[in-house]
Amino acid sequence: MKTIKYAATALVLSAFSFGAFAAQSVSSAEAQNLNKVGVVSVQGATTLDGLEAQLAQKAQLAGAKAYSITSANTNGKMSGSAVIYN
Repeated sequence: MKTIKYAATALVLSAFSFGAFAAQSVSSAEAQNLNKVGVVSVQGATTLDGLEAQLAQKAQLAGAKAYSITSANTNGKMSGSAVIYN
């Protein structure tokens, strides 16, 4: 029984720590105080929310602390890009 409690506690804590390291969307004004480290782009999203989620995930995988979406296009499927910051 203790093992289940410890496993459940570890799972909850890891979920909180994962969220703490996720890249955050910032406005262009907020981005002026950050260090630009690159650009990410995605394609194939079906909604704006999906596009933003894919850009956020790609920014996080690149190790960014923040991102600012710079373009969003549609031609059947959506595509977009974002500048990433540390």
